[in-house]
Amino acid sequence: MNWPISHLYFKRTISFVSPKKKSSHLSLPPYRSFWPLYSAGESTLRASSRDMPRCDMISALPEPLITKILSYLPTKHSVTTSVLSTRWKSLWLSVPSLDINCDDFPYGEEEVVLTFLDRFLEFNPDLRLLKVKVKCGNVEIEGLKERISTVIQRGPQHLDVEGCIYYIDPDAQLYPSVEYMPLDLYTSKTLVSLKLLSSGVEDPGFVCMPCLKSMTLVKSRFRDDVSLEKLVSGCPVLEELTLVRARDSSFEDEVDSFMRVRSGSLKRFRVPRHGYWGNTRGKCTLEIDAPVLEHMTLGEGHYDSVVLKNLTSLFSVDLDIKFGGVKLREFFVPEDSSERKNFGHLFLSGISSVRHMIISEKTVEALHLYSDVGLIPKFNNLSRLEAVFPSKLLQFLPVFLECCPNLKHLILEVVYSTFIGDAFELANVPQCFLSTLECVELKRIHDWEEEEMKVATYFLENAAVLKKLTLSLTNYPRYVSDEEIFEEVNKVTKRSPTCQIFVIGIYADE
Repeated sequence: MNWPISHLYFKRTISFVSPKKKSSHLSLPPYRSFWPLYSAGESTLRASSRDMPRCDMISALPEPLITKILSYLPTKHSVTTSVLSTRWKSLWLSVPSLDINCDDFPYGEEEVVLTFLDRFLEFNPDLRLLKVKVKCGNVEIEGLKERISTVIQRGPQHLDVEGCIYYIDPDAQLYPSVEYMPLDLYTSKTLVSLKLLSSGVEDPGFVCMPCLKSMTLVKSRFRDDVSLEKLVSGCPVLEELTLVRARDSSFEDEVDSFMRVRSGSLKRFRVPRHGYWGNTRGKCTLEIDAPVLEHMTLGEGHYDSVVLKNLTSLFSVDLDIKFGGVKLREFFVPEDSSERKNFGHLFLSGISSVRHMIISEKTVEALHLYSDVGLIPKFNNLSRLEAVFPSKLLQFLPVFLECCPNLKHLILEVVYSTFIGDAFELANVPQCFLSTLECVELKRIHDWEEEEMKVATYFLENAAVLKKLTLSLTNYPRYVSDEEIFEEVNKVTKRSPTCQIFVIGIYADE
């Protein structure tokens, strides 16, 4: 039978993954680490020969193809193939990638980590490592930084390093630590993508990374507030940048700081939500100066304020922020509310040319406050809007849509409150209803009651050129069937005679 290569490889690996003799060199229990397989040798092969298939199609492949296949596996898995035969014994040392987790080695035996890396790097000094991923572990390993420097000199295209976060002093006390990246990094001529997690960024001085297109900095530490700007400015073809601030501070001295992203090539910029990490401590302002930036995602909890400059090419934004670090309950506090409102107005003006906008419930609440003092600009180019509105602010929906005179597509999720007193009226008709709004999707509808019907009716009775209204229902239990919902909505007098109604079911977590 001609098995697919992937299936054959899986079957062969399973046959040899549990050696009967542990390595005397490393002395590790098999459940603790994969390194016993590293020197298990041919005795395992002989012990398991009876289980070998008669046709060894994998071993018949050319060596470059085998090492290419192995390059898609973590190094701990490619090492296990060394027990298959004499030919396979050293093949893993010629794989053009390195993917190791130092926590897989026995705790406290740093020399084992360094010895393994030295053997890998010295076996074939001319081998170019195309892809490198190193998780340094929780505790600092002295000498590991020098090995990473050697790896960088081998010309990788993709580098992913997760730094250590603690070091142990001579008295065996554990302290927070920052492992700064070697200076070789900032002059790499081959890197295409770079990801640093919990790693330190020195003042790079001279930066020249001519091929780097994608950079991700997660909880990285900077020596000062110009290190990020120098790093980004030294990447002339950088197109994607992701920043996630450390929860306490991104700077060594943990003072109020300023960070600038200035790039003439950046097309996608992302600051994701902090999620379970919570907001960062320590104030920081982020300035973005990127004339060809097309897509921007900003999440809450990273920066107190965001300053935008020269975003003349911006196509889409995904916002989960409150603008200028404003806290809703403090919006009208006299002390610094004018400064916060000014930040928000400048930010909104900086994104006023976007064509596609995604806004969270938190952002809608902030926009509502800004609208009360007339600080929302016109979004004349906006054609697609995805928004989450709390039901208590639905009366603000026509007001905001009035700022989008050319809107064509609207995806609206309404978060209904269980509290009494959230009644709303939708009366005003925005300009886009009369001329441009063609498609509306009401998303994640759990129940079907008077409030949901009122929102659907508002669009059907007032949107003059509406072509499609979609009701996306979750699989929550309801007293009304999908068919009954369709029949009820279809009875509404439509202002647009060509409008079609679609009722679709989705899962709650989609």
